[in-house]
Amino acid sequence: MDPLANFGFLLKDISRLYSRNFERHAAGHGLTLDQCRVLGHLSRHEGISQARLAYLADMDPMTLGRLLMRMEANGLIERRAIRGDRRVRALYLRKPSGPVLETIWSLRDISHDEALAGLSAPEKARLMEAMQRIHANLDALLPGMADQGDRAPGAKPARARPKTARETRPCS
Repeated sequence: MDPLANFGFLLKDISRLYSRNFERHAAGHGLTLDQCRVLGHLSRHEGISQARLAYLADMDPMTLGRLLMRMEANGLIERRAIRGDRRVRALYLRKPSGPVLETIWSLRDISHDEALAGLSAPEKARLMEAMQRIHANLDALLPGMADQGDRAPGAKPARARPKTARETRPCS
């Protein structure tokens, strides 16, 4: 049997199991996977449009809209009108999202450690290298579909903010 015959199924199942494990940890902090996904993307792409965020977060736009309304009411994000297009809103993090993001990075680290348990540092490095190559291969086949962090048309560049130690630490 071809060892790669189940590649796609294995990749999808790993993603599903990893997400469920992360969600188990997040629930203990009152967070949902969708909230974490949205805040994580916004931390990398402030000024992004709601439509682009829905694509990156792999969420239905209506579901994302409701989530953003709750997150805005909780003071975590803000939506700003874009000059010249009243229909499009650029999304930004607000200061209260900082501690939430720190919690998310901590949960990410725990989830990574659990998923990669038993792998040596060189094995982890080879795994990440291989996954990045696979990503690049697929991105080349589907130009413009990868996580490029496009901002909404007319949005100003995101404000510079220093990365925390957790954000810059390798995912091992």
